[in-house]
Amino acid sequence: MYWTKSLIPTLKENPQDAESVSHKLLLRAGLVRMLMAGAYSYLPLGLRVLENIQGIIRQEMNAIGASELLLPALQPLEIWQKTGRDKDLGEVMFKFTDRRQRQVTLGPTHEEIITDLVGKNITSYRQLPLVLYQIQSKFRDELRPRFGLIRACEFIMKDAYSFDADTAGLDKNYQAMYEAYKRIFKRCGLDCLITEADSGVMGGKVSHEFMVPAADGEDVVLVCEKCSAHKAFSAEEQICQHCTLPMKKVNTIEVGHIFKLGTKYSQALGAVFPDANGELKPMIMGCYGIGVSRLISAVIEQNNDAQGIIWPKEVTPFQVIIMPLDITNQLVMQGALSLYQELSAMSYQVLLDDRDERAGVKFKDADLLGIPLQVVVGKESAKNSLLELKIRLSQKKFIESKEKILEKIREFYHG
Repeated sequence: MYWTKSLIPTLKENPQDAESVSHKLLLRAGLVRMLMAGAYSYLPLGLRVLENIQGIIRQEMNAIGASELLLPALQPLEIWQKTGRDKDLGEVMFKFTDRRQRQVTLGPTHEEIITDLVGKNITSYRQLPLVLYQIQSKFRDELRPRFGLIRACEFIMKDAYSFDADTAGLDKNYQAMYEAYKRIFKRCGLDCLITEADSGVMGGKVSHEFMVPAADGEDVVLVCEKCSAHKAFSAEEQICQHCTLPMKKVNTIEVGHIFKLGTKYSQALGAVFPDANGELKPMIMGCYGIGVSRLISAVIEQNNDAQGIIWPKEVTPFQVIIMPLDITNQLVMQGALSLYQELSAMSYQVLLDDRDERAGVKFKDADLLGIPLQVVVGKESAKNSLLELKIRLSQKKFIESKEKILEKIREFYHG
C-alpha cells in the first residue's frame, strides 16, 4: 500500500481527551477516530489489525472443531424476557419499538439467540456435541464509555457456544476452549493472567477470566510476586495461600471470559433433545467470549515505548515500511519501488511511505506506527546500492545490499 493512497492521519501530540496509553496511541497512529462517545471508526491501519486478530481467532476456533455463523444484531425483546435477562441488564440494553410496534433491542450479547436457534434445529442426541461461534458487533449503553476501545458502546466480540448431551462433554469442550484461548492471546503478543471468576448475570457455576496486565486497566488481579499465584481481586483473602506473603494488586484488562452455563438457557428457552431412550433433556451449554476490538487496545498497552506502538508479528498492520527519504530523487524512488515490488511478490504486507515529507517526520511516524521492520532508502545509500534496515523493537540497524536485507527480513519473520 502507498501511504498517499490511504488514510493514515497521524498526530504529533496526545489528544487531550485520551485517558489511557492505548487510547492515545490509537488516535496518534491514525488507527481509529471517534464518531461520538463509545463509537469508533476503524481507519485502514486499525482495520488491518482488527482483521489480523480475527484471523488468529478463526484459525484457533476452527482448529478445535468450532463452526462459524453470524447471528442478528437486531433482536426481539421477547426472547430476553423468557430468561429474565432483560431486567438483569436493564438500562445497558438499547431498546426501541419498531414501526410494527414490536419491542426490539440491539444485541448486547447472543446467548438467548443461539439457544433459540439450536433448540429449533437439533432433533437427536446424535447431533451433539456442537460448537458454534461468531464474530459480531455488540451494543451496550454504557453509562461512561472510556479508554477508547476498552469500554465502548459498540464493540466487536467473538462469542462461541458449546452444546453437549452431558457434563463430560461440556468439560471436554471447556478445556479445549481454555487451551485455544491461551494460544490466541500468545499469538497476539500478550501475557495473560487466568483467574477463576464470578459468572454474574451470565449464569453457571464455573468461569475463568483472561486478564492482560496493563497500567491503565480497569480491573484488578492479585498476584504473588514470589510464586506467581494469582486470583481475581476480592476483599478475600489477600494473603498468598501458597507462601503466605501479601499479594500485589495488578491493574488488568479483561480480554476473554469462558463459562460453564449448564442448562440455564436451554431450560428457559426449551432447547431440548431426545436421548438414546427418547427422553427429552435440556442441552448442557458453555459460553466463550473474546473482546476482539478491545484486544487491539490490550496489545498496544503491553507493546509500546516512548516513541509509539511496537506491533507483534502476527498482529501488525504491515510487516515492513519502506521510507524513500527524497521522493524527487529518481535513484532513491527506483530503489524503494524495486524493493516494494519484490517484497509484495514474496507475499509480505508492505507500506511505502511515498509522502513528500522531511526525513525526521517519516522516522517519527514509522516509530509511532510500530511496524516491526523499517527500510530506509537515502541518497547516499541508493548511490552505493545499499539499504538501511531498522528493527523497531530492538532499534538495531543494518546497512547492507538489497539481497542481504531481503534475507534478514526472511529470517525475522520465518526464522
